[in-house]
Amino acid sequence: MVEYLDIIRTILISFIITIILGPIIIPLLKRHKIGQNVRDDGPKTHLAKSGTPTMGGIIMLIALLITTVTSGMLNRDMYILLISTFGFGLIGFIDDYLKVVNQSSLGLKPYQKLIGQIILAIILAIYQSQISMLGTKVIVPFLNNRYLDLGVLYVPFIAFVVVGTVNSVNLTDGLDGLASGVTLIVLSFFGLIALNWGMGSISIFSAALTGACLGFLIYNAYPAKVFMGDTGSMALGGAVAAIAILLNLPLMIPIVGGIYFVEALSVIIQVISYKLTGKRIFLMSPLHHHFEQKGWDETRIVVVFWSITVILCLIGVISLN
Repeated sequence: MVEYLDIIRTILISFIITIILGPIIIPLLKRHKIGQNVRDDGPKTHLAKSGTPTMGGIIMLIALLITTVTSGMLNRDMYILLISTFGFGLIGFIDDYLKVVNQSSLGLKPYQKLIGQIILAIILAIYQSQISMLGTKVIVPFLNNRYLDLGVLYVPFIAFVVVGTVNSVNLTDGLDGLASGVTLIVLSFFGLIALNWGMGSISIFSAALTGACLGFLIYNAYPAKVFMGDTGSMALGGAVAAIAILLNLPLMIPIVGGIYFVEALSVIIQVISYKLTGKRIFLMSPLHHHFEQKGWDETRIVVVFWSITVILCLIGVISLN
């Protein structure tokens, strides 16, 4: 049975591995000129970040793999969590690799990424519907012991949630330490829920990735020495989605992952508004760029978004009691 000391130990091990890997992998990325290509239509202040090593998500993934494999908690749930995380991470890795090779901010075509994401999402949905005691039911937050049976809509709904979450986390990864910090908090929430519900493998996995995110922040906080790239952001999105689904809490993602949600929503609103009226609602999207354009410095935005995520996770705890 997993206890709090096991969680603390797992976080520390993953954190230390990440800290050790940083000085090894970051120079390798520099040596092979795997640097960030900044979009011309983004904030002008970000042009100075061009050339900063990217694909640093590899650091977190290696730490996660070592920590989970040596945890003694490998089972079906752990395998599906790893498949989701590394599967989405692989899509991101290919996208990053093509950007580096082509010396462009464009990698895989959107439809290519979407196909891979949908396949992984369907695998995850089918697995959970067959393995979970709740079948096609999901827990409804704020309604004590209430469940929503999605029936035949379960697989398409879960696929939508997974793909939406992965791409929302990807959109959130636009400022130094933003996506890694927000995800660190969200993973801590799900990890504690899993621990209290007696779901040891999920709590250990969450703790391992929490430690990896915490260690990565040492190198990713402003001014970032390395970016996680799509390799990292898509892997984190796949991990968060998979954890929530294995806990039967997909409806919790818009609550505790509210920052992901509003970041994605800001892009959708911006595109629809511009196409329908020719006007933009935000100065720039995703939302964090809007605040940059309003004169907020990068660190302030990141800290505010972290703080909001902490509050949202506290609300998430209340919603399950």
